[in-house]
Amino acid sequence: MVRPGLDQPNQAHPQGDGNNKAHIQPNIPTGIPVDNQTQNRWNSDIFDCMNDSENAVITFIVPCVTFGQIAEIVDEGATTCAIGGVLYGAIFLTLFPSVYSSLFRAKIRNKYGLPDAPAPDWLTHLFCEPCALCQEYRELKHRGFDPKIGWAMNVQAQQQEMMAPPTGQRMMG
Repeated sequence: MVRPGLDQPNQAHPQGDGNNKAHIQPNIPTGIPVDNQTQNRWNSDIFDCMNDSENAVITFIVPCVTFGQIAEIVDEGATTCAIGGVLYGAIFLTLFPSVYSSLFRAKIRNKYGLPDAPAPDWLTHLFCEPCALCQEYRELKHRGFDPKIGWAMNVQAQQQEMMAPPTGQRMMG
């Protein structure tokens, strides 16, 4: 789609003056350019692991549990915590789990418009695997999910919250 003044090259238009000499005046873009690449910020920094100390301890001891919880929420229940954790554990024994877990970081970033920071996803997970998992877990919590209870329970909790009657209102009669 071509937007007048923004996507077209500058074209010169001659304008006469009192001496019949032509001045060259370029097209000036009109309107406000929109940045469609606006990104949000991560809710917490990569090294803020102790903001949720329980999760930090679990992640540093058994990262497959935290990864499974993240995977279940990010995949909206398609990957269960158990399957995600087992796959992570199996990959942990054979390869770098950062390759697999960085894919879920990318899904979180894409879903919420987060930057690829502090480094590309694969690099963040390669060098800071536990910290990256903790950050993703905290981000999901900040977005209203409780990764500990899984996808189905989060959906049920959100539905109950929507169906709850408003409090503090009385009918006048």
